[in-house]
Order: sequence, then structure tokens, then C-alpha cells
Amino acid sequence: MRLDKFLKVSRIIKRRTVASEACDKKRVLVNGNQAKAGKDIKTGDEIEIRFGANTLKVRVLQVAETVRKEDAGDMFENIEEKRNG
Repeated sequence: MRLDKFLKVSRIIKRRTVASEACDKKRVLVNGNQAKAGKDIKTGDEIEIRFGANTLKVRVLQVAETVRKEDAGDMFENIEEKRNG
């Protein structure tokens, strides 16, 4: 599954266009490497996203094309959340 679609389906980022823009602005790392929106995501990958001064790091637990809102949190686990400021 594409990175931008995973971020949207898992509801880490609300809209796919916003997820794609975050990738274009080099705010998203997958397994420590800069990632483009089309990067293929699989179970076990670690995604790090910078939101301004804050950073969110998650591990992918499952990949699914569609999930219910209540089950979206089961697609990943938080590894680290830094709030600077």
C-alpha cells in the first residue's frame, strides 16, 4: 500500500492530499529514510512524521485497504511522540 494512502486509512493524517504534501515537504521518514508518497508500506515498517515542532513515530501492525474508524488505531502502534514547545 502507498504511504500516503496508509496514513489516510489509518487516520494518522486526515486527508490523502495532506499526507502526500507532508511527504513532498520531506517531513516523513520510513525506516529512517526519506519517503515519497508512493513508497510501498508493509507490516513492521516504522514511520516518523514531523508536524511542526512535534514528531510522531509509529510501527505498522497491519495494512488494509479499508477499515472502520473504530479499528483504524489497530493498524499501528505508537513508538514515540515528542512535543517540542
